Amino acid sequence: MKIVIINYGAGNIQSIKFAIKRLGHTAILSNDVEEIRNADRVIFPGVGEASSAMAKLWESGLHDLIPSLKQPVLGICLGMQLMCNASEEGGTEGLGIFDVNVLKFGTTVKVPQIGWNQITNLKSQLFKGINEKEHIYLVHSFYAPVCAETIAECEYGSRYSAALQKDNFYATQFHPEKSSTVGENILFNFLKM
Repeated sequence: MKIVIINYGAGNIQSIKFAIKRLGHTAILSNDVEEIRNADRVIFPGVGEASSAMAKLWESGLHDLIPSLKQPVLGICLGMQLMCNASEEGGTEGLGIFDVNVLKFGTTVKVPQIGWNQITNLKSQLFKGINEKEHIYLVHSFYAPVCAETIAECEYGSRYSAALQKDNFYATQFHPEKSSTVGENILFNFLKM
């Protein structure tokens, strides 16, 4: 199986690569359009600020490629947010895969949310074998509200999307590669799709 982690200069790439290796697979890092298009699985990571990350996607031509992919794609953290319509962070236009806008957490909670939280309302094969209220690891200041494409939720001040799915596109606000056995099982499920 050919697994490609999109390398566009805004990713938590090494920890994902190690997590895939623990599952018995090898992932390659690439920003090459043809290599990504021909992969069996694509992982779209992201750490950092939305507008600068989106600018990097435009520079490399990946902004057109990612929404056109037909194989299973997994967005992680900022990768998930960039897959949405837009983000309040830097007034960023997203890839428009998920029909929701990313918002900044309000003043009633500590920002960023850093640490462990529980996932609930699990609605996808991505969570096969995962129990309600399992703990996952997050680091973020922006969130996607609960919407029609929500397949898992967290609560932090209010309910928000911990994961989204539309067709072959899956995304998690949390970091499965840093979420212990639960995260490893989620990555395993993604690779088996």
